[in-house]
Amino acid sequence: MPLFGKKDSKKSKKESKDVEKVPSVDDKYNLKELLGTGAFSEVRLAESRERPGELFAVKIIDKKALKGKEDSLENEIKVLRRFSESAKRRNDPEGAENGPRLTHPNIVQLLETFEDKHKVYLIMELVTGGELFDRIVQKGSYTEKDASDLIRQVLEAVDYMHEQGVVHRDLKPENLLYYSPDEDSKIMISDFGLSKMEDSGIMATACGTPGYVAPEVLAQKPYGKAVDVWSIGVISYILLCGYPPFYDENDANLFAQILKGDFEFDSPYWDEISDSAKDFIRQLMCVEVEKRYTCRQALQHPWISGNAASNKNIHGTVSEQLKKNFAKSRWKQAYHAATVIHQMKRMALSSSTGERQ
Repeated sequence: MPLFGKKDSKKSKKESKDVEKVPSVDDKYNLKELLGTGAFSEVRLAESRERPGELFAVKIIDKKALKGKEDSLENEIKVLRRFSESAKRRNDPEGAENGPRLTHPNIVQLLETFEDKHKVYLIMELVTGGELFDRIVQKGSYTEKDASDLIRQVLEAVDYMHEQGVVHRDLKPENLLYYSPDEDSKIMISDFGLSKMEDSGIMATACGTPGYVAPEVLAQKPYGKAVDVWSIGVISYILLCGYPPFYDENDANLFAQILKGDFEFDSPYWDEISDSAKDFIRQLMCVEVEKRYTCRQALQHPWISGNAASNKNIHGTVSEQLKKNFAKSRWKQAYHAATVIHQMKRMALSSSTGERQ
């Protein structure tokens, strides 16, 4: 059933009855406690009625609150379905015991969708391990090697996305979640609300979260997959010192820093960090797009694929800085694309005019 589709008044009575037979979310799932809330949605725990004990997360979107922003939701669903369709083509249909996984192992999976008059329901894979920074702070030991392993998983997932012609456009620590509370849990990429498929036209919309956004986006130039690599570079930087490479209370100053790629490896925080890690970050946070590494190149870097990442415990410094610089109230702030667009137009960072896509 098409999301947000207008009702066809010419449908026959038989067709209307067939539509009514479509199972509702309540037919298939028992909705349980609230897990979280967002601007237009809430997330609840859901238990399968067919297979009691099997748990999922259901994202419930209020259509009224979403009015005028339906494209974002339709886009998120379209992107996640593209991953599923690609995985179905790749996987052996006999698959594992529970059937083949429908997307990359480090991407949160959309399983099915429902819609009623007032709400849209996205049945998602349940991810229970918590947010990236919280887990690092809680750890007793944390090394460059740990950071390298995390970034390798992110690069593999984003490389898969890029193969499918999808650009995430909003990679940041809040969108990286641990699959389970297990010590060796994998990391998962979530939130594809700002993702874009390359075949849908030129990308020039200013969107993302200011501290993680690539220079070419701020310059309001057409851009592509390389914006995700820049964001992974910013995340890598934070994972090794606990503070962001670009920061200023004044947005104009912040954007000016990013446009120039003006960041440093400050002493004493970077004194114990390997030269290989610093080189890796420079290759990802390169202002010249054509010289910036791709995900595939980044995966071949010795800091990721070799033994260049140090095993020295850096937990004390990193966790202290994370707590100081990423208090929940700050790094959970919602930066909507419209806000960023407004700020950049107001500051006239570029003479570029018009919204291309």
